[in-house]
Amino acid sequence: MDISINASFLPHTDPDASLAFYRDVLGFEVRGDVGYEGMRWITVGPADQPGTSIVLEPPASDPGVTDDERRTIAEMMAKGTYAGILLATDDLDGSFARVKAGGAEIVQEPAEQPYGVRDYAVRDPAGNMIRVQEIR
Repeated sequence: MDISINASFLPHTDPDASLAFYRDVLGFEVRGDVGYEGMRWITVGPADQPGTSIVLEPPASDPGVTDDERRTIAEMMAKGTYAGILLATDDLDGSFARVKAGGAEIVQEPAEQPYGVRDYAVRDPAGNMIRVQEIR
């Protein structure tokens, strides 16, 4: 069986801020920007990985989500505990410098972790946790 990851979803609270972060700070290309009923879904991804994308979506666009659930999602996003993603690079220090210069909220500077990786952590404009690991 040949299965690959095509897309992951992360919520956004401000599509323009998220677009600027993923495009201008992380350097991802924009693959789609679709609006519907006042909401936007923005698809981004690394230029050299056309088969892997992140879809930035309105956090409670599913019509089955209740008002109580929407409030819970908003609270968790504000704390940075709702969603996250793990990225990787062969230039961790260069990547961190670019992200820091781009004004991202730094959660953890590059550090050697006791579980065998070197990484850093930031939050995107919606509060999503992004960890970036060094490829060794």
